[in-house]
Amino acid sequence: MSEEINKPEEMNTNTSAESKWYVVHTYSGYENKVKANIEKTVENRGMQHLIHEVSVPLQDVVEIKDGQKKTVQRKVFPGYVLLKMIMTDETWYIVRNTRGVTSFVGPGSKPVPLTDAEVYAMGIGGEVENLNVELGDSVRVASGPFANSVGVIQEINTNKRTVVVSLSIFGRETPVELDFAQIDKI
Repeated sequence: MSEEINKPEEMNTNTSAESKWYVVHTYSGYENKVKANIEKTVENRGMQHLIHEVSVPLQDVVEIKDGQKKTVQRKVFPGYVLLKMIMTDETWYIVRNTRGVTSFVGPGSKPVPLTDAEVYAMGIGGEVENLNVELGDSVRVASGPFANSVGVIQEINTNKRTVVVSLSIFGRETPVELDFAQIDKI
């Protein structure tokens, strides 16, 4: 088999093309090293116009250890790095040959860009909504099966654009995950 199988069939060599989000698979634990190496290569080669952003999405997670609450950051997608770039032969080669990268996500190593819906669902790119609520705020559920219920925000996940609200269901406090659009601040 020739090297064509590993390379994308239709590479865009026009630098004015619109950049898209791509996902690369990395060795576990190498996400931050891959991000740093790609960013350094982009800077050294002056490729900021082709590779715009390298991201390892993180989220805050509250852990309770020995009765103490502690907020730690965890990788949202362990083993993956997200890149906003214009796909060309050069950018494909640089990313694919970065130490720690195993492959682009797509069939037969052919990079497939994320759709707009996938990008939105992951909470990457674009603008992050300003929800204007905080932990402990009371909210009313605007839609869905729990419409008009009132509860207290326990968690906020800006990446997924969701909140966990503690609602009283059948006389018990129950955590329910809701979309930002499903709640109104009281």
